[in-house]
Amino acid sequence: MLAAVAVLLSLTLVSGLVFAGVQLMRLQSNFDTKPLNIGQGQPEIPADTNRDSMQILVLGTDNRDGQDSNNSDVMMLVNMAADRSHVTVVSFPRDLLVPLPACTDPESGLQFQAMDLAQLNGALGNGGPGCTVAAINEMTGLSIDHFMMADFNAVKELSNTLGGVEVCVNQPVDDPLSGLNIPAGVSSVQGDQALAFLRTRHGFGNGGDEGRIKAQQSFLASMVRKVQGEGTLNNLPRLYSIADTVTKNLTVDEGLTDISTLIALAGRLKDVDLGNVAFVTVPVVPYELDPNRLVLDEDAAQPLFDALIADQPVGAAAEDEPAAETPGTATPGTTPEPVEAEIDPAAIPVTILDGIDGTESGRDAELAKYLLSEGFTQALAGGLSASTSPGTQVFFAPGFDDMALEVAEALNIPASQVAVSSAVTGVVVQVGSDFTKGNVMEDTGDLGGLTGQTAAQVTCQSAFGY
Repeated sequence: MLAAVAVLLSLTLVSGLVFAGVQLMRLQSNFDTKPLNIGQGQPEIPADTNRDSMQILVLGTDNRDGQDSNNSDVMMLVNMAADRSHVTVVSFPRDLLVPLPACTDPESGLQFQAMDLAQLNGALGNGGPGCTVAAINEMTGLSIDHFMMADFNAVKELSNTLGGVEVCVNQPVDDPLSGLNIPAGVSSVQGDQALAFLRTRHGFGNGGDEGRIKAQQSFLASMVRKVQGEGTLNNLPRLYSIADTVTKNLTVDEGLTDISTLIALAGRLKDVDLGNVAFVTVPVVPYELDPNRLVLDEDAAQPLFDALIADQPVGAAAEDEPAAETPGTATPGTTPEPVEAEIDPAAIPVTILDGIDGTESGRDAELAKYLLSEGFTQALAGGLSASTSPGTQVFFAPGFDDMALEVAEALNIPASQVAVSSAVTGVVVQVGSDFTKGNVMEDTGDLGGLTGQTAAQVTCQSAFGY
């Protein structure tokens, strides 16, 4: 199911396994294989074989105990830059409706007709992962190089091998549907609880796929930080142990089992700055005929696809856009756009809480003083937070979302660390251990206005209903 976690990490781990050819051969024997692309009229081999960037489609299925699945529970496209400068991981919601290509099942010969609009996660049932590859190729204009598919067991076994992964929630979560049961604050999850954290559709955010994807992105970012922080990539015995765990639970295309291909992955991820590892969600909007389904927000999605094709980081799409016209002006023959009133900082009630380590650090007073100097005349130092947090967060009461974003911008706090909460009044900044000095946070990556986070950003999930 959520083996995307295992798969993504394996990209990092297997890439370092150049230390012994015999061990690579053992890993090679672990893989099951299926065709890369079974879309009718699409090439099996990527069209542009000379480029050095690499796209790998990661699929997580809800298989367990030998049961087959016709749906992909997780779909993530990993783009690794040719110059090794950045990595972009794009999540596709399971309820996304897209055109599906005609596909032929390579084992049964059964043909599946093209569909004008169907759920993307159903493409897996139309002959296997090669049909999902074909669908995303058509959607994005890419020619995906490889795929990796895994199931429930990969997540549980990998999280156990890693000794757990730290996750953060703002309120206790007890979701009987997924089995997730963790207290407020930071927990290290592994095994069944790691799987439940990644699976829950009712535990976070608005109780839908958006909250689940955010939790997955946060988990992956935490995992990447742990691997880099513990020096795993330089610990060859541990590296091999983890890679062995991952590859036993993978189905891949034949090209990815080739030893030279595995060796070619070396260095693609291990030296990338955490702020340049971006986890984003493809822009979507509700489907007009069914609000429980989604379709692409084409105006917002196309710049993302263009950036992937051009092998550019996600922030490049925003940088390349033409400068906007001055508010109140217009091209001759058009109607001027209305000028939106800016929020007066003096009108924003904002309280700063110190949640760094449970002891008085004075950060609440320091940042309140800074905001006062910036015109936030209602800024108050609120003392110690009721809980500590690894990541700084901006909480806002319903209706204060624009004000919260104004405060976040003033302190350079990423939008991924801004969340609604029924437990606060106005806007509350809880300072975490990622913001121990300075008046503004250090840059932790640019998402170009997309929803998501970088691996350098520490995020906590809000429980469903808050």
